[in-house]
Order: sequence, then C-alpha cells, then structure tokens
Amino acid sequence: MSRLRAFAHFWWEFVVGDDWRVAASLLVALGVTAALAHSDVTVWWLMPLAVLAVLYLSLRRATRS
Repeated sequence: MSRLRAFAHFWWEFVVGDDWRVAASLLVALGVTAALAHSDVTVWWLMPLAVLAVLYLSLRRATRS
C-alpha cells in the first residue's frame, strides 16, 4: 500500500505541483476543447491560448505577492 501511495503522491506533485489553480485551469481548458471538438468545431488554437493565459495569470499572481 505504501508503494501505491508513493506513486499517487508522485503524480499529484507532478501534475498539481505548487499551484493547484494552474492545474485546474488547464483541466477546464482541456475539457472545453474536448467538448467543442466533439461538436465538430475547429479548436486547435484554444489550448495554446489557454496555456499562455494561465501562464500570464500565474506569473502576475506570483510577482504581486
């Protein structure tokens, strides 16, 4: 059980890391992209814009504190 817990902890730290807001925002962006792509809308541009927006907001939040 401890190996399973260590494995889960590794993935949590790898994906979430220091800021859970970044992981949650990108998860939402991925879900919106998948939903729009499923409805036959061309959305290849959405994820790069989402990554840039989340990066900008994360850096802005980090420099303010």
